[in-house]
Amino acid sequence: MLSRTADNIYWSARYLERADFQARILDACTRLTSLPASYAGASNAWEGAIASTGGANLFRSLYDRVDEWTVRDFIAFNPGNPSSISNCLMIARNNARAVRTALTSEMWEVINDAWLELKGSTRQDMDRDEIARFIAWVKGVTQMFEGAAHRTMLRNDAYYFTRIGGAIERADNTARILDVKYHLLLPVNETVGGGLDYFQWTTILREVSALTAYHWVYRESVKPWLIADLLILNRQMPRSLASCYEALVRHFDLIAETYGQQGECQRLAGATLTHLRASCMESVFQEGLHEFVTGFIGRNHALGDGIARQYLLS
Repeated sequence: MLSRTADNIYWSARYLERADFQARILDACTRLTSLPASYAGASNAWEGAIASTGGANLFRSLYDRVDEWTVRDFIAFNPGNPSSISNCLMIARNNARAVRTALTSEMWEVINDAWLELKGSTRQDMDRDEIARFIAWVKGVTQMFEGAAHRTMLRNDAYYFTRIGGAIERADNTARILDVKYHLLLPVNETVGGGLDYFQWTTILREVSALTAYHWVYRESVKPWLIADLLILNRQMPRSLASCYEALVRHFDLIAETYGQQGECQRLAGATLTHLRASCMESVFQEGLHEFVTGFIGRNHALGDGIARQYLLS
């Protein structure tokens, strides 16, 4: 496969996964701000949303206040935010259009129809019911694209780069969700393990579609260290860091088998997976959840750079 084709496929998958993540952030914040004002968590929720996108500095350059309307505009629609939902869908669609012959017709129709619908929609002054429908629509688009890829693509290098793009983006998003909750959401005057803390952790599980899975696995009330275990180390959970890296290692190995050559990406992904497998919740919290997660984000970023050097356009 040409590096240009691999590049387009990889980034289409990454930007669709990023659009899904941004929609989930908005969904979580809408839930958190539905709490009574006495909980005092609403303003923190919108600040946490900006932090989880990694775009706090950009946000401050575009807006003079943090509230529901500015954050919603920034995350969903602002053309000045490269990772807004509308920009993610546009970039994903442009990449997909460049390699239409490498994708199946079902995949192209999902992403092209989504872009045309978004382009023709009225986005101004959406109320909460309308934004909830928009969020559900975005999540549905990404699920349909992933389903189309799974059901219709040949298991070749085009499919492998689709899975790699989705997995590396998903791992980064899960890590950021954990770090933001642990450090930013709970107000300083609230008790860890109290009512607001419990509601926020439950919302995080809903955000990553893991609430039912949590109760299946642990059969206990919501506890932060068990949530961390589910989203970091549990290989059965599709959005966990361990699950994402198992997928990455598997598909890097398949690419290496196809071309008869291994490289930096196999080494980096394998080392991170080995680190995750050797970890336990005791060691994670002993190191510090923030330190563990930021270390992971750094390794994940290094792998992204390695992918660009080894496979994609320079």
